[in-house]
Amino acid sequence: MTSTKDAPETLQDLETLLKNDNKVKVAGIDVDGVLRGKFMSKEKFLSAASSDGFGFCSVIFGWDIHDTVYSRELLISNKANGYRDILASIDLSTYRRIPWENNVPFFLVSFLDPDTKEPLVVDPRGILKITSDRAAKSHRSCYAGVEYEYFNFKETPVSLAEKKFQNLTPITPGMHGYSLLRTQLNNEYFHSIFDEASKFGVDIEGHHTETGPGVLETALAYTNALRMADNAILFKFLTKSIGMQHGVLPTFMAKPWGNLPGCSGHTHVSLRDDSGKNIFAVSEAELLTGRPGAANDDVKFLSEEAEHFLAGILDGIADVMPMLVPTINGYKRLVGGEAFWAPNAITYGYDSRAASIRTISPPSVPSAATRLEIRVPGADMNPYFTISAIFLLGLRGIEKKLKLSTPPMSKLTADDKKNGTIKMLPTSLEAATERMMRPESIAREKSMFGDVFVEHFGGTREHEVKVWNEAVTNWEVERYIELA
Repeated sequence: MTSTKDAPETLQDLETLLKNDNKVKVAGIDVDGVLRGKFMSKEKFLSAASSDGFGFCSVIFGWDIHDTVYSRELLISNKANGYRDILASIDLSTYRRIPWENNVPFFLVSFLDPDTKEPLVVDPRGILKITSDRAAKSHRSCYAGVEYEYFNFKETPVSLAEKKFQNLTPITPGMHGYSLLRTQLNNEYFHSIFDEASKFGVDIEGHHTETGPGVLETALAYTNALRMADNAILFKFLTKSIGMQHGVLPTFMAKPWGNLPGCSGHTHVSLRDDSGKNIFAVSEAELLTGRPGAANDDVKFLSEEAEHFLAGILDGIADVMPMLVPTINGYKRLVGGEAFWAPNAITYGYDSRAASIRTISPPSVPSAATRLEIRVPGADMNPYFTISAIFLLGLRGIEKKLKLSTPPMSKLTADDKKNGTIKMLPTSLEAATERMMRPESIAREKSMFGDVFVEHFGGTREHEVKVWNEAVTNWEVERYIELA
């Protein structure tokens, strides 16, 4: 695990760090990727840090993104167990201070079963820790990077409600990707995101405008998988917090507008060995002409292990779609998404932004930077579940030595969707959840997420679908109220 700068290693270190503080902020993450936390007195916090943790109401795993209890009782938190406390274990390695909140100290927690003290498999940090531990058993380390696209509006939560979420004003008009000029209109907000992120221990590699009114894109620095997921969640928190100070409301909703590109959450991944070497990279000798035995030219500069990893993702991605695209709206980004580089099929290709999985390798990058970019997730993903799904599928591919069974994007034709050569991804959360929850789903395998996770998370997605199916939308009213 990659600790933050100045993270305490002992309780004495912790007491020294907090000597001038009177309170600490803590937070964990629910299944929707929402930070749930509170302030604690320093004394209470130190007591919890010196033990297994502190009690935290399990209802955060029993209600949805708007605090509505799920439609049916789920395992972790329910009436039968009285919505009992679970154990919140403080992760000292996540120490940072919140610069826009008077530098108050902040720590993330992981949720444990209060009886066994084992990580809750439905806890986002818990499942990613389990995933990373599985990789470590075979002397592999998981590394990842996340890119977020997000619209930004001159709005507040109050104005959103007053406008009934209609006719929102973007911070800039027009389509201006990579514009140096457009950021000048909101210079302080734009710079503050980058600068405050640096102070907050969330390192940024790139930060620029993207195509769309008021759209920004930020690429987070590549790092250890758990630290990456932490940084991704905290980036949303800091961006929304900075936005509030500047009268800006950023949204990570995947598809706010039907006629504009959606917001992606592209995720880059690779494996490293115990020495830190990129396992996906080919050898020096293979850099000249490519790896002998590669399935095709698109993967000839990927190692054999990386090819198995890629095959594993392709083999199981349709069964884990709710972990990549968890919302009703997320599938609107994928349906017809070819026009906006949002892939809706099981495809791969060398440096291909039209594919679901873009292979990034020499000659376009140095061998050490070899990686896969999974382009299916939107900005509304839960990064812990997304990164876990990718690595669990990839490790399964390596273990089973899976082979690529389809050609790359460069060899596909327009007829390949019709003749079945190209397999399509589920086009709705309902279809994706049904597929994930089938008895034979790859997601249910013990080496994957397992039955407990699938039943709980699947139940939360069924609830989301039920709420959607019961809703009457503006589109329906406008289309049918007069003429039906």
